[in-house]
Amino acid sequence: MRRYLLVLDMDLLALDEELDLEPVNYLLAQQERQLCDVVVLSLAATRQAKLSPLELVLGAAAGPGGLAKFPGAPPPGHDIGAAAEHRMNLAVWQLKAIGCRATGIIREQDLVKAVRAETRAHDYDEVILATGRQGGTRLARGLHRDPVHQLRRRWGRRLVIFTAGTGTKPKQ
Repeated sequence: MRRYLLVLDMDLLALDEELDLEPVNYLLAQQERQLCDVVVLSLAATRQAKLSPLELVLGAAAGPGGLAKFPGAPPPGHDIGAAAEHRMNLAVWQLKAIGCRATGIIREQDLVKAVRAETRAHDYDEVILATGRQGGTRLARGLHRDPVHQLRRRWGRRLVIFTAGTGTKPKQ
């Protein structure tokens, strides 16, 4: 039985709709070859990404018209933990519906810390990122210091990425 860590920062059903069901179809194809055990890791990071002084100096945060857009807090009354739990429960239900063995956990950490903590504690054959965004600034991505590149260094081809807005093919 192959073991997968499915990392979500948004609703899997919404991501599936945007990506023409690719994340679920990917797991369904894996399930047809060999039984799969999927652990859904739902991110509930409460801290927003902070920009480094270097990024501020280089203007990495500059938006249209030269105005900087700084990370903000969630709107008042938004329960991040409840949203993460709901997202996790829906994904577990959907994965069980296609025949996978599925469980879920919630982490209140950023993407890299959450994945590293979980993969240190348990063995996985693949890590699947199903995210609404890649994370990191344009400068961080250019310097390969963004979360995806940090995880890619550890997982290589065993890191599968489904990111909204980038097309339907997984990046391996």
